[in-house]
Amino acid sequence: MERFINPFSDMGFKRIFGQEATKDLLIDFLNDLLEGEKTVTDITFLDKEILPDFNEFRGAIYDIYCVNESGEHFIVEMQNGYQTYFRERALFYLSHIITRQGRPGGDWHFDVKAVYGVFFMNFCLDDIPHKLRTDVILADRETHEQFSDKLRFIFIEL
Repeated sequence: MERFINPFSDMGFKRIFGQEATKDLLIDFLNDLLEGEKTVTDITFLDKEILPDFNEFRGAIYDIYCVNESGEHFIVEMQNGYQTYFRERALFYLSHIITRQGRPGGDWHFDVKAVYGVFFMNFCLDDIPHKLRTDVILADRETHEQFSDKLRFIFIEL
């Protein structure tokens, strides 16, 4: 009897995309998502658990957290169950990575590396018509010109 890995389960998703032995699959996937924008040639997996700086605050645990050869950060999540505040959770996750880039002292001049969140969802986002992919960037409300390329959300409905 053959055994299969369910890519939609937490264990299966991490086994397929979140291991050193299979990182080429994640690299290919990220390149497909970012086609025409950038090319990821290598990634390094990082600790998936971000502890809070203070006891009264909340940390974060990601399914997959890695950086590419340019120091850009990628969080990849599989979410099967509906969550009311999922957009806010995604913002919280990416904000953690942005704020942890800050370094004390005068040598750091807010040279923030880009943070990408890729969120697979087995449900629909509220208020958004059924779309396979929703791409969210920071942009000027009036001109729709991109304000910064340092924060990017990619939501994929399954």
